[in-house]
Amino acid sequence: MMRRLSLYLGVAVLVVACGGESHQDLRAWMQEQGKGVKGKLDPLPQVKPYEPFAYNAFDLPDPFKPRKIEPMKGASKLAPDLSRRKEPLEAFPLESLQMVGTLQRGKTTYALVRTTEKDVYQIKVGNYMGQNFGVVVDINDGEIRLKELVQDGAGDWTERSSTIQLAETDQRQERRK
Repeated sequence: MMRRLSLYLGVAVLVVACGGESHQDLRAWMQEQGKGVKGKLDPLPQVKPYEPFAYNAFDLPDPFKPRKIEPMKGASKLAPDLSRRKEPLEAFPLESLQMVGTLQRGKTTYALVRTTEKDVYQIKVGNYMGQNFGVVVDINDGEIRLKELVQDGAGDWTERSSTIQLAETDQRQERRK
């Protein structure tokens, strides 16, 4: 046991003796490098005191609620006739209707319109179709022209032109491509 203790003591003395001399050059270099260095920190920014803001614009309009823009003088007073009895083709969106042909009786030209349910209706100038109060203004061999009434962002009614092309004409053009 004594032998072990003396062995451990000898190893410890050896390690201390070797370690002290070998790092002396490192310590000297560190002292030399740190001679001219001085630490500098920027001062902390000054915190401004909180000043509460009183919102006194309760009488102004709320910017997050939609509101109607006042119409300009002389603006048109377009509006659909809501008391009018709706026609069958007004139940379908205009995009879902197809013009499949025309026929003529006397001087009146009729367009044949197919719905998504495969029903075919005859319409003439003055009939209504589509869900935007569209009235037929012209029928020729290749298309039906309509005037629709739609609401703009301000809630006013504006007129828009639409057409429905003959379905067979579209298919022939696709075959040529």
